[in-house]
Amino acid sequence: MSFQNPVFIPGPTNIPEAIRKAVDMPTIDHRSPLFGQMLHPARENVRKVLKSDTAEIFFFPSTGTGGWETALTNTLSPGDKVLAARNGMFSHRWIDMCQRHGLNVEVVPAAWGEGIPADRFEEILSADKGHEIKVVLATHNETATGVRSDIAAVRRAIDAAKHPAMLFVDGVSSIGSMDFRMDEWGVDIAVTGSQKGFMLPAGLAIVGFSEKAKKAGETATLPRTFFDIRDMEKSYAANGYPYTPAVGLLNGLKLSTDMLLAEGLDNVFARHHRIAEGVRQAVHGWGLSLCAASPDLYSDTVSAIRTPQGFNATDIVARAAKEYGIAFGTGLGEVAGKVFRIGHLGSMTDVMALSGIAAAEMVMADLGLPVRLGSGVAAAQEYYRHGAPAKQAAA
Repeated sequence: MSFQNPVFIPGPTNIPEAIRKAVDMPTIDHRSPLFGQMLHPARENVRKVLKSDTAEIFFFPSTGTGGWETALTNTLSPGDKVLAARNGMFSHRWIDMCQRHGLNVEVVPAAWGEGIPADRFEEILSADKGHEIKVVLATHNETATGVRSDIAAVRRAIDAAKHPAMLFVDGVSSIGSMDFRMDEWGVDIAVTGSQKGFMLPAGLAIVGFSEKAKKAGETATLPRTFFDIRDMEKSYAANGYPYTPAVGLLNGLKLSTDMLLAEGLDNVFARHHRIAEGVRQAVHGWGLSLCAASPDLYSDTVSAIRTPQGFNATDIVARAAKEYGIAFGTGLGEVAGKVFRIGHLGSMTDVMALSGIAAAEMVMADLGLPVRLGSGVAAAQEYYRHGAPAKQAAA
């Protein structure tokens, strides 16, 4: 691999130089007022990115997986019932975590490449007359398959069933890159991480709680210590942490959210859509298809690209790294060996995307796939030149 080349994995993403320098800072006393000058603006900025007026924002030294655990342990008790769809690797892993915590999970299977079946959720919730289901889990953007699910539709399903279940959403590979409306969609807990749309190294679980979710913690009995939001709340009120915080990452988060908000969230989302659509045009130019079953499901942060039957897609990722020093994502779980993934989120521009498309073409040609050099690049160039909205400055 080469440090000079951008990465095209779905995270961690490329780090802008200004953010890298913000993370690389001298040691400070994290119990001094200076720490509060990083912490509280970062919390307020994240609240804006989530499009919430009231969410309580918590940062844990962890990853999105720790954010999942924060959501579960602060709101539920052993034996509580959870409803979730399994339509990819990351929804599968959150379900697995629930089961390991002794929760009763009703799993709705869905094909990998499909979105969350909100209509089936409505049927199940309507039949739950005793309101045994406490939480509905939803993965907004399934990173393994490049599928974006309709969270507003999930909320409509809950409301149509007149069910009081809370809605927890994994937005790890969507928040900060694609539109996320915590208040409008009635999301009770939103989970994300530092290493994707926020353009930081891995190391922070970023979690937004509604008032309803916080109140659920008053009766929840799942064990929690490190991820206890009650301890966080008390410490935040004193400009501190219940233990040693990841100071550099929080300083970087303050800057990265400043940058996203300065660019304008609508511009950030338009940029991601434009870059993603250029990649999709390239895939079409190659004569290949996406794992996502239909255009309404296409992710604007990662494209999972199917290769011909009998071809091991992992060979593309391995050769790209060895021969050209560039990183793409492998297929995971049920689509391992069947797809390779191009991540196009975070600090990314049209020109950067073109370099990834060109590298993928070279690799596929090297491996004997019927891909003509320049075909995908030309299709993406044509879109970026004429089919895209007016260019905005990238973060």
